[in-house]
Amino acid sequence: MLKILALNSRRGRRARQRLLRRGDDLLDAGTLRRARRILKRVRRGGDRALLRFSARYDGLEAASVGELRRPCERLDDGRLPAGFAAALDRAVAAVRRYHEAQVRPPETRLEAAGVELVALRRPLRRVGVYVPGGRATYPSTAVMTVLPARLAGVREIVVASPPRAFDNAALRHALAVLGIDEAWAIGGAHAVAALAYGTETIRRVDKIVGPGNALVTAAKHLASSAVAIDGLAGPSEVVIVASDGADARLVAADLLAQAEHDPQALAVLITDRKALARRVRAELAVQLPALATAEVARAALAGQGLALIVGGMEEALELAEEIAPEHLQLVGDEAEALAPRLERAGAVFVGGASAEVFGDYMAGPSHVLPTGGTARFASGLGLEDFLRRGHRVRYSAAAAARQAAAVAALAEVEGL
Repeated sequence: MLKILALNSRRGRRARQRLLRRGDDLLDAGTLRRARRILKRVRRGGDRALLRFSARYDGLEAASVGELRRPCERLDDGRLPAGFAAALDRAVAAVRRYHEAQVRPPETRLEAAGVELVALRRPLRRVGVYVPGGRATYPSTAVMTVLPARLAGVREIVVASPPRAFDNAALRHALAVLGIDEAWAIGGAHAVAALAYGTETIRRVDKIVGPGNALVTAAKHLASSAVAIDGLAGPSEVVIVASDGADARLVAADLLAQAEHDPQALAVLITDRKALARRVRAELAVQLPALATAEVARAALAGQGLALIVGGMEEALELAEEIAPEHLQLVGDEAEALAPRLERAGAVFVGGASAEVFGDYMAGPSHVLPTGGTARFASGLGLEDFLRRGHRVRYSAAAAARQAAAVAALAEVEGL
């Protein structure tokens, strides 16, 4: 269930290399070919092609693309899962509070010696949000993507999600709370194509954000020359660095909370206490059968579940930085003391009480985070992702005269 390996062993070294190269094969050739074919046909065929793919992949027959549009409506508590409306309101408030702190003035002005420079920050006009709906429906993803866009000042936010997702009252209610008035029951690569290139009915967007399956990710990658994207999302990941004093029950629960997302999810424990790794493995065996998602979690642990035994917390820090995971948890006094030194993770959760699941739903920052080791250079989705930067320049005649000779000298060196 959870392989326990010494990092300095032959198997441990091989496991380390697999972890560091896990993003290399995110998109296989077959998936890319399939996505490319779908994009090409929707780009050329517009509404007609979109309707064909909707029937084939979404199982939704429609006479026109307009029939794929879905209303979003606020529902009373009696039509929603118990406690959902209140929980959603708390999540919305937390995400709003966090992102409001990122709002900056739209212009920053600098004037000196007759030269006026204005740094501009302008929101994108139209953004597409993909809300996945394969194994489950994800109102939380709508919250974590729509709110930063809204607070950035994006004028139009359009949501696409597989048709079955709209059967879920919680999603329809969440979209209404978020102020969405354009939602399409379209999933997969053809949804990405419609958003990226537009059709006769659906207008193209400036950027597409939100996670999806491998085909959606391949489509975003291929369409990225025509539309901005937030990144290429791989399977969900958690790395837990645990030192002496960590509660094995909580560590096991947090590994399972990630493993249950996807059979390909990554769940890794790094510790300098082999006895702790064994206790965590025993706890997994106890907790796993009680999960409604046990089959998925079991597959993830069998394929990607791993405990690496290191020589100390310094080695744990080095390894965690190399892995650059989507989620990193620090549990135990020595592990938690590493927090100020960590630089490469999508999100860091410090302390046994700071379960990663709070980041998924309630803490405030977006849960759309870099995976596959891309946290080395990429960041989680935020307000800045919905802004474009520009600048405006004005010279006085006197300033232009003062700088003309220097500009000419530089241009001459470049042959201009």
